[in-house]
Formats: sequence, C-alpha cells, structure tokens
Amino acid sequence: MYSTSLTPNYSVASNNSALGGHLPQRLFSRREVIPPRNDVLWRIERGAVRTLTWSEDGTFVTLGYWGPEDLIGYSFSRVMPYQIECLTSVEVSIVPPHLWHQDVNALLSHIQQAEELLSIVHRKPMSLRIWQFLVWLSEKFGRDVEQGKLIDMNVTHQEISEVLNTTRVTVTRLLQQFEEEGALLRHKRRIILRLPKQLTKL
Repeated sequence: MYSTSLTPNYSVASNNSALGGHLPQRLFSRREVIPPRNDVLWRIERGAVRTLTWSEDGTFVTLGYWGPEDLIGYSFSRVMPYQIECLTSVEVSIVPPHLWHQDVNALLSHIQQAEELLSIVHRKPMSLRIWQFLVWLSEKFGRDVEQGKLIDMNVTHQEISEVLNTTRVTVTRLLQQFEEEGALLRHKRRIILRLPKQLTKL
C-alpha cells in the first residue's frame, strides 16, 4: 500500500487555542448550512463540516473538511459561491473579529490543511490520490480500533469524487480494490484503514 507518511500534525491549534470558553455557541444539525456571515468566524467544538462551491452546471467541488478546534468562516474564502455544510450535528463557538488575532495557531492550521488537501488532489495515479485522501481523513477524523484506524465520519463515494475531481464509479472501484487487497475494512457505513508500516505500496 502507499506510504502513510502524509500524517499532518494539527495538534498545535487544538492544544493551544487562545480563545476563552465564554464565547456564544450555536448548534446545527446534519446537512444544515452555516449562515453566510463575514463578520464572524466559527470555531468547531464538536462535529464535522465541509466547505464547498459549485460550477455553473451544478457540479459540487469540495474545498475542505474541518473538525473540532478548526476555525471556519466565509471570510477565509474569495470563492463564489461558497458554502459551509454540516456533515454531522455540529456545535460551534462564534468568534468576533476583535478576537481573531488571539488564535493564530488555528488560523495557520486552516491554511496548512487547505494546502495539503490541494496537494493530495493533484497526486497521480488516481489510486494514490484516493489512498492519501483516506489517510488524511484518518489523521483528522480517525480513531484507533482493533482492526486499524476508523474514519469516524460517513463520507460517501460521491463526496470523495467531488473532492478528488474524479467519478463516483472510479472511487467505488478503487475502494473495492483496496478492500480486496486487505488495505481497508468496512464497518457499517464507516471505513477502517489498515496501516501497518510494512505496507509501502500497492
């Protein structure tokens, strides 16, 4: 299997958040869109969201995935249209502009994650692109289980194809290939990656 060295460390932002715990909070349900406000940032306390845009023909393009301690907001992007969609139930704190400078680590983390995902999108061949994306998700949203690392979020084949600029059919085929090779397992609607160090290529 492909190298798993692409393992970013985002703990700096989560461990050293300078923002206090007295910010107003809001709850959003799965598939709800976070309101398009430019006057605040949202710090995710619980749950997962994706940022996305779409083309004139309605094709969705996922721009990023974000989880606990990440800062998100419409001020981060000049892409139009731009939307923040909740992939799970989400709890956020509302961060006003006069506090943005207090959490530089989270702002830097946002940039680093966006650039890393962009680099994955341009990997070749497609099998490497999909595998590295799964590794990236497992580092961000995964937890260790007996069989490997569980990506604790339901990401559909269609959503993966939207991130990686490919077709849903290709995603399904390659995921089936990884499963047949023993590189991943299915658990209900989740994926478990098996990442032994000795597996360095397909």
